[in-house]
Amino acid sequence: MVKNILFVCTENSARSQIAEAFFNHYNENTEYFGISAGTDPAESIKQEAVKVMREKGLDISKQQPKTLTLEMTLKAHKIYTMGCVKTCPLTPPEKTEDWELEDPAGKPIEKFREVRDKIERRIRKLTAELEQTG
Repeated sequence: MVKNILFVCTENSARSQIAEAFFNHYNENTEYFGISAGTDPAESIKQEAVKVMREKGLDISKQQPKTLTLEMTLKAHKIYTMGCVKTCPLTPPEKTEDWELEDPAGKPIEKFREVRDKIERRIRKLTAELEQTG
């Protein structure tokens, strides 16, 4: 059975979508699959997020923001919040880690790149750890 790695932010329109895309790109352990959701999902993915991910060769333009559900958190093997752990009431502390990433919304494209690069580094570390355990 596949174990879900859940990435959560408020709108599910940038940070958590970036994390999901990087996770599923870098992860080679077939026991795990990345998904993302938001506590208050936006209408669509932020265009800046789409742009900075295209710069890395990944297309997230077809992704849609999803609502975080209790079922998602119960099924998740591990949950990573992007800096919204205080506003994520559904995330059980025993399997949640907050990455404390700044929300780039409304900021210049350089902030999106900075946050993207931080997420990429964390995802590479995470997938390397999962490969060792799997």
